[in-house]
Amino acid sequence: MSSHVLTAVAWPYANGPRHIGHVSGIGVPSDVFARYQRMAGNRVLMVSGSDEHGTPILVQAEKEGLTPQQTADKYHRVIAEDLRGLGVTYDLYTRTTTGNHAEVTQQIFLALHRNGYVIPKTTTGAISPSTGRTLPDRYVEGTCPICGYDGARGDQCDNCGNQLDASELINPRSRIDGEIPKFVETEHLFLDLPAFTESLGKWLSTKTGWRPNVLNFTKNLVDDMRPRAITRDIDWGVTIPLDGWREQPLKKFYVWFDAVIGYFSASVEWARRSGDADAWKAWWNDPDAEIVHFMGKDNITFHAQIWPALLLGHNGQGDHGGTPGPYGELNLPSEIASSEFLTMSGSKFSTSRGTVIYLGDFLREFGPDSLRYFISAAGPETQDVDFTWDEFVRRVNFELANEWGNLVNRSISMAHKNNGAIPAPTTPAAADAELLALSRAAFDTVGAHLARSRFRAGIAEAMRVVSAANKYLSDQEPWKLKDDPGRRDAVLHTALQVVQDANTLLTPFLPHAAQQVHEAMGGTGLWAAQPELLDVPDLDIPGRMNPILTGDYTREQAKWESRPIEIGRPLRKPTPIFQKLAPELGETGPEWAPIVKA
Repeated sequence: MSSHVLTAVAWPYANGPRHIGHVSGIGVPSDVFARYQRMAGNRVLMVSGSDEHGTPILVQAEKEGLTPQQTADKYHRVIAEDLRGLGVTYDLYTRTTTGNHAEVTQQIFLALHRNGYVIPKTTTGAISPSTGRTLPDRYVEGTCPICGYDGARGDQCDNCGNQLDASELINPRSRIDGEIPKFVETEHLFLDLPAFTESLGKWLSTKTGWRPNVLNFTKNLVDDMRPRAITRDIDWGVTIPLDGWREQPLKKFYVWFDAVIGYFSASVEWARRSGDADAWKAWWNDPDAEIVHFMGKDNITFHAQIWPALLLGHNGQGDHGGTPGPYGELNLPSEIASSEFLTMSGSKFSTSRGTVIYLGDFLREFGPDSLRYFISAAGPETQDVDFTWDEFVRRVNFELANEWGNLVNRSISMAHKNNGAIPAPTTPAAADAELLALSRAAFDTVGAHLARSRFRAGIAEAMRVVSAANKYLSDQEPWKLKDDPGRRDAVLHTALQVVQDANTLLTPFLPHAAQQVHEAMGGTGLWAAQPELLDVPDLDIPGRMNPILTGDYTREQAKWESRPIEIGRPLRKPTPIFQKLAPELGETGPEWAPIVKA
């Protein structure tokens, strides 16, 4: 029986196009995981969307002379199109400005409120002196009063991990324009995080297999939890469904609050669009289901502490109990797969500093699979990784082209030239069996790594099979066996079997190339599915159209197993799967890219 696996991917802000640093933490790892789980026979639901509320959208809208909704519309489509090009197989990539999302957010809030986990509180908020607009905590920077770090944000210090209030920062300044913010008193609703100290700590104690960076960071947070604001003085967001609050146009839910609820609201929307409005329950109400979250390390707080607290509160499972909300007892995360940062010259990608490689530009120049390979093999899975063009060129030329591409091309070319079809292994030898055993065993090894989101280890094992097959061909020298066609055919049959096995092992990482290899091997039909970008009516807002990413992934043939190749199947004359890049590209990158020295 297959299990249900929810792949919950962090929601990118719709205030501009995304860069390759973003997808190194969310787009590629999450899709490799989801594709593997589908191939392994599990029922996967992969959801995310564009985060379209909050100050970032207002700031960008003002820059471009657009309304917030126009800005969200513009960049939601750009982001969705880029993710489609990357091949991220969402069952639903939606947005937070849908009617469905607003309704689900409000229902989660009302359950928290009824169970006593929401408290009103007068607090000090940061205001921009020049615009009068509220500055979210993350838009205020200064020196941490605890450790002295000068890049602390108004909600937490990434250096020491402590939760902060913006008013506590030393020498606070606005990230938008450098202004010194004005602090004023204002009333807001807070999530009573201290009321989850015991229940959250007990839950975290069961997560011994999480990545150490996630577990250690979160346990430190639980030791010192404070109430956290879930409303903001802003006119762009989800309305607060309480008397005395819904009437105030400048009081909305804080963007982080409705964004994390998006994992659940997107699941509900997917179910409604599927024709079975209760279909989401298989992933959210069944305790045997698995929920895996993908994000960058700057979002650990929201996914390993705050989102679980919201779920516990909705379920009535916080420290002072309660009753389950309208959605029943919702499952908490099974795994938090947080990546570190992909940097350039040791610094995070930054649009303002000009050190940014936009995803769309990269895809147009190099296609999706070279980036997918680089991030999988050399990305920031457990530590920050500096991107250099030299390393990218080296990986493409010496690993993708010379190793994998060369194995595919010469194996199929020789069989096509000598046989025209997949030959029979008429004269097998011990070396053949040894290589085939290595290839078959890799399915368990690589699969175990991918099930635990260990992508670097997984792709390294898959490429070990490729290297072994290349050595096998060099040792066996089938091009010299003209006088022994039986042995030559056995060698070529073995090589082609391993090409098919390796192609299956690499499909989650390189789905576009995998389709090409499948066809070069004489295969027909869909091997690895790709997402579609569709314009669909909003389910609750008449006249509103929303671009979504979705797809039918049930038709693909790729399964996580070694299948015997079909003797006599006609082969196509192959063309190179991966083109080598010019070595000089490694010095500065393409003309449109920022010049960054390694």
